[in-house]
This record gives sequence, C-alpha cells and structure tokens, in this order.
Amino acid sequence: MRKNVWRKVCSVIDRALDQNEMTDQVNIAIDGMCGAGKSTLGQLLTERYECNLFHMDDFFLRPEQRTKERYAEPGGNVDYERFREEVLAHLSDEGGLSYRPFDCAAMTLGAARRVPHRRLNIVEGAYSCHPYFGDIYHVRFFAEVPEEVQRKRLLVRGGAEKYRRFVEEWIPMESRYFEAYGVREKCIRIPME
Repeated sequence: MRKNVWRKVCSVIDRALDQNEMTDQVNIAIDGMCGAGKSTLGQLLTERYECNLFHMDDFFLRPEQRTKERYAEPGGNVDYERFREEVLAHLSDEGGLSYRPFDCAAMTLGAARRVPHRRLNIVEGAYSCHPYFGDIYHVRFFAEVPEEVQRKRLLVRGGAEKYRRFVEEWIPMESRYFEAYGVREKCIRIPME
C-alpha cells in the first residue's frame, strides 16, 4: 500500500476518533473489490490502533441459506442478519460479545469467538456496508484496484480454478451489490495498488 494512502486512512480514522471523543464507539467499514487488500488493511490497522477487527468472510451463508432467491438479491451472499444480531447489536456491551465464525472447510459455524469491548471497531470485507446494517459507521472506505491487479492477486491467492469462480460468480455478485446500493459513492475510495 502506498504511504500516502496509509496516511490518508489513518488521518480519517484519527479525525473520527477526535470528533467522536465523547461517544462510546467509533465504527469503521472497509468494503470494496475482492483482492483489493481489505483484509491486509484491516490487519495493519490493528497494529496501529487498539481496536476490534471483524471479517465479513466469517459470515458467509450456511448451506441451508444458499438458495436461488438469496443469491438473487444484491448483497445476499452474506449472512447479514446474523452479523447484525451477533456483532452489531452488541458492540456497546461492556462485557464484549461472542460470535461463531463460519468455517468454509467444514461448511458449518465454528467455535465461539469472544471479543472484548473496544471503542474502535473495524468491519472489513465485501458487504460490510450493506444497508441492512443501517447508519452504524462513522467512516466507510471502499478499497479498489485496477482489474489487472485484481486478476493477478486472485490468481496468486487461489489459482486458475478459483479465479474462474471469482470471475463467473463472486465478482458479478459483488458488482451487483455495489451498484444496487451505491456503495462506492457512499465511501471514501482508496486505491490499493
């Protein structure tokens, strides 16, 4: 990530923390293109700030939720109901919260994960700005890269077969969600090349 992008992101978060000094929580979203570096950015931010980092990948649909109707809705590729119920509804709980991340290998919910109460919460991943969550974020970022950079990263990540699935399934679903809800336009766009 370029230094100027990192400085911009941190400056925006610092400003949000300062402007909301009297509030209990500051919530940040990092939405954007697959392969753009959302998870990497989120991890880097945990090294700078004392914060919680939530991954939308932990909220993939369970097998019984994977219906034709669900996949047809923009943003329906994620269990947004469970994310709101298990995480968002409990961010201000003084005792913290607990949720069960989805285990893609076992295709079921994994063991419960305890998360302490923290003032700063970062939610990273495609679908993190889903309108179902309401207006919970103080800052929304949209991570993007040129298509050629995305292609190279996705090929390195999973090889040709997985890349084909990205192109045929996941990228079109993300694009439909971005367009249906104007996600890019509601976020601070950050180039992650």
